[in-house]
Amino acid sequence: MKVLKKIMLGVLFLVTAVAILYTAVVHTVPSFGGDLSNVQILTFEKLSNFNGGKFSNRRDVPKKLSFSKFMTLGYTFFTTKVVNGTPPTPIKINKIDTSSLANFEGTRLFWFGHSAFLLQHNKLNILIDPMMGNVPAPLPFLGGKRFTKTLPIPPEDLPEIDFVIYSHDHYDHLDYETVIKIKNKVKRFIVPLGIGNHLKRWGVDENNITELNWWASNTFADITFVCTPAQHFSGRKFSNGHQTLWSSWVIQSDALSLYFSGDSGYDKPFKDIGDKYGPFDLALLECGQYNPMWPDVHMFPKQTVQAGIDLGARKIIPIHWGAFKLAMHPWNEPAIEVFAEAKKRNSRIEIPKIGDAIRLHSDNVEVEPWWD
Repeated sequence: MKVLKKIMLGVLFLVTAVAILYTAVVHTVPSFGGDLSNVQILTFEKLSNFNGGKFSNRRDVPKKLSFSKFMTLGYTFFTTKVVNGTPPTPIKINKIDTSSLANFEGTRLFWFGHSAFLLQHNKLNILIDPMMGNVPAPLPFLGGKRFTKTLPIPPEDLPEIDFVIYSHDHYDHLDYETVIKIKNKVKRFIVPLGIGNHLKRWGVDENNITELNWWASNTFADITFVCTPAQHFSGRKFSNGHQTLWSSWVIQSDALSLYFSGDSGYDKPFKDIGDKYGPFDLALLECGQYNPMWPDVHMFPKQTVQAGIDLGARKIIPIHWGAFKLAMHPWNEPAIEVFAEAKKRNSRIEIPKIGDAIRLHSDNVEVEPWWD
């Protein structure tokens, strides 16, 4: 009994020590972000998609994992050997000439890998989920590095940015280091509910932050930004899961109709969004970091193509791949499978190289299988 008691006391001491250390770290390391205030929680409780202190999806997904299942999932992810899980050599990119960004008058996009884009439209510069850091984690040693040696253009060399939109607060989308480097050149951040707390902790003026719920919109400089539903989840630490909203985005003007999925499993809202705001010139659709163990929060390639059809998209570009290893499929599998499915279903698709200039209204684009 004495030995058992000592073991139990030792385990209790260890758990307490880890909890104290964790609490100290998340309160002192700014990359973990902020938290909802009690006033915000009371305000959000009036919303149909917020209950019991958390945001929720239309369907009851993802299912809450037990501790044992969570540990099993983590063990499987970190111990599974994935053939071709990362590129054998760093992916080659196209560099963006800083001077070429100044006073551009048309409409074009630049892909930075994963889900990050620079949209230029009518002399406006709009960043979409600009994760431009090297590791998608709160601390550098907790994540794998980017598949490229450099970026098409470093964040500090970007021109003045009119708008930044974020889809949700996961580390591979909302990056602390990127925000620190760009915040003083950004006129307005447009984000789902609750994400402003992270930005304010990182020194962004709250007057420059617009937060929206699903189906809400705001118009700035003749561009309308609509916060639309996605099927995903949120959280930057164990204690604040689902406390900020996740979303997709519609970006529209008289000459532009763009859809950005953020992270989302396949669900009915794609058709709803298409019926309400489509057809779209271009849909940037998640296609990567999927696995049968989490089927409700990320799309498989066949679902990506179907989502484009539901949206009424004239052309799709697969995103959420090509930068980080966050799942257990080969790094280039998303491109291979979505390209094959799009061809099978006669859907127009473009798969640009990182750093390529993408024209929204160009139809005859020859897709070069650079990922091979």
